[in-house]
Amino acid sequence: MEIIGGLLAGGFIGAVLGFIGAGGAMLAVPILLYIFDFTPQTATTAALAVVLTAAISGLLPKIKNNEVLFKEALTIWALGLSTNIGFSILVYRISSSVLTTGLAIVLITAGTTMLIKPVAGTEKKVPLFWLILISLIIGMITGLFGIGGGFLAIPILVLFFKVPPAKAAGTSLAIIAINSITAFFGHYQSWDDVNWVIPLAMAVAAVIVARLASIKSGQVNPVILKKAFAILLYAIAIFTLLQTWVIA
Repeated sequence: MEIIGGLLAGGFIGAVLGFIGAGGAMLAVPILLYIFDFTPQTATTAALAVVLTAAISGLLPKIKNNEVLFKEALTIWALGLSTNIGFSILVYRISSSVLTTGLAIVLITAGTTMLIKPVAGTEKKVPLFWLILISLIIGMITGLFGIGGGFLAIPILVLFFKVPPAKAAGTSLAIIAINSITAFFGHYQSWDDVNWVIPLAMAVAAVIVARLASIKSGQVNPVILKKAFAILLYAIAIFTLLQTWVIA
């Protein structure tokens, strides 16, 4: 039953990744928390495995099509390395209520970015200060919550580095992949506490369904999909806050 549940959950995550192109990883932690009864610490560790697998699956065809800028990806990863490793190691010392509240804030932020009109490459270049700050934030949310931070990486790539949208998406996947690898090793303290059957089943299903959904994604209005996903993220965030501060 655990394997079947993991496959179904992974299929849902893969569908979101395939149709929207991002965001499916943000569902992994809530699913592990509230459906499979993981603790916040083990859920973020397990989610990193799902995020990493999905990111690599999407990254390989992008590399083949020469749509990945590794210099830019490594720059953002390096700038956020201190917060990534630091919060990955500290996550076990942070209370569950603080982690779930932080997760809810991240989900609300990500949902809001889905509703904002995509940035254009002709806009004013982002100052160096904002590049460093957002890179640090991306590292932090990867280390704390097992979320890749693509919803922040893509605007920075487009506005600071003037990367075309297609290459920004591919480069974002590279950032997510190397950030996830870094955070996963930072979470070494919880490796033995994770029931790996569920996240591995999720990862397998997510990869397969994401590929299938991406083929059909052109037939669906992306604006409607993003609005629906934003509403879903808001709903999960509200449920998480209620579960943390009211129901618990």
